[in-house]
Amino acid sequence: MAKGGNGPRQPLSQRKPGRAATKGPPPAAGKPKALKAAPPGRGPSTQQTVPARRKQRAARPQQKDLRAHADAIWNGLIALYPDAHCELDFRSPWELLVATILSAQCTDKRVNMVTPVLFNRWPDPAALAAAEPAAVEEVIKSTGFFRAKTKSIQGAATEITGRHGGHVPSTMPELVVLPGVGRKTANVVLGNAFGINEGVVVDTHVGRLAIRLGLTSETDPVKVEQVLMALFDRDRWTLLSHLLIWHGRRICDARRPKCEICPLNTICPSSLV
Repeated sequence: MAKGGNGPRQPLSQRKPGRAATKGPPPAAGKPKALKAAPPGRGPSTQQTVPARRKQRAARPQQKDLRAHADAIWNGLIALYPDAHCELDFRSPWELLVATILSAQCTDKRVNMVTPVLFNRWPDPAALAAAEPAAVEEVIKSTGFFRAKTKSIQGAATEITGRHGGHVPSTMPELVVLPGVGRKTANVVLGNAFGINEGVVVDTHVGRLAIRLGLTSETDPVKVEQVLMALFDRDRWTLLSHLLIWHGRRICDARRPKCEICPLNTICPSSLV
C-alpha cells in the first residue's frame, strides 16, 4: 500500500463511536432547555436587575467643603453628648497626670479603680517619688505594663518635686520633657486640669473616627491633630476630643460600628446604612 493512501474503510459495526454516538437523544423540538436553579441563598440571575442592597454612601467631602463638614459633625456630636467630659477621675493636675500615664493600653474604668488606692498611700509627688518601686508596682499592676508605668510616674514625681516645687507645670514645653509624658498626655492635662486648649488629644478613637468621618486620610497622630486643629476653632479642641472618644466608645466601635443608630450616618462617608 502506498504511503499516504486511503486504506480500506472499516465496517460500521467495527468503528469506534464518535462524538455524535456518545450524545443522548436530541431534545424534543420546541421544548426549551430548562435553566439550572440557583443554589439557596444566591441572588437572582445576572440577566435580571439586582436591586440595590443599601443606599448610596455620603460622598467624601472635598477639601474646600471640609470646614462645613466639620461643623456638621460638631453639631451632631454636641447634641448627642452634651455632657461629654474626661472619664478619668481626678482632683488635681497631679492626679490627672498620673491617671493619664496609667491609662495607656488600659481602660479608664480600671484606672479609676487603681488611683484611689495609689493616691491614698502616696498623696503627692514628693511621697510618690520616695516610694519603693516594688510597692508602687504592686498597686498599679492591674493597669498593665506596670514596671514601665512605675518608672514613668515616679520619674515625673521626682522632676516635679525637684524642678517645679511639687506643682505640675502648665505649659506644653515643660510637660513633654517629664518622664512618661508625650504630647497626648500633655494635651489631656492642659485641657482638663488647666482649661488650656493647646491641642487635640488623638487617641485610637479620635484617629479612627477622623478617618471614618472623612476629615482626613492621615494615620499619624501628629498629622491627624494638625488637621483637626485646622478644621475646628481653638476653643473646641479639648471638648472635640471628648466628643469623638465618647462616640467611638458608644457607637462607632472599631469592629462593629452601630451605623443604624448613629446620627451622623447621613453625612458619614463610611456609613454602612
